[in-house]
Amino acid sequence: MKILISSCLLGENVRYDGDNSSIAYNSSFTFSQKERFMDMLCSNEIYSFCPEVSGGLSTPRTPAEIVSREKPFIVKDKEGKDVTINFLLGAKNTLDLCKSENIKVALLKSNSPSCGNTQIYDGTFTSNLVEGQGMTAKLLIENGVTVFNETQMKEFFRYLKENKK
Repeated sequence: MKILISSCLLGENVRYDGDNSSIAYNSSFTFSQKERFMDMLCSNEIYSFCPEVSGGLSTPRTPAEIVSREKPFIVKDKEGKDVTINFLLGAKNTLDLCKSENIKVALLKSNSPSCGNTQIYDGTFTSNLVEGQGMTAKLLIENGVTVFNETQMKEFFRYLKENKK
């Protein structure tokens, strides 16, 4: 199965702070969960992607949050710079990849202004989470891609099992 995975979850140093969110080294996952994740990587066609880097943002970069969740969406970094165009371009590039490669499922980074699929930061840079979706996750979902985050591994593996060809 073809699976899109946030590059940071695969250990690539593409996060805003220049670090990663590697599942393999995350202490909140048990050894058996990590083993299952590694098995999944080996038995599927994995597409590693970072929408923010694809959209032209550097690593490291100033943290950004969606400051307006109503249309038009506005994303600003902590210094007040409007980076909406970068987030839109990254979301479009991600969707283009999914369409061209016929990718139907994605495992994305939780809470991210690009990749969060259930919650995002509220735009005040105070670490307050609200219900919502990052720009990439939202676009993928609207276009039929099933999106999970790393806190939904049980559901993700269930989906893979049920949709295995």
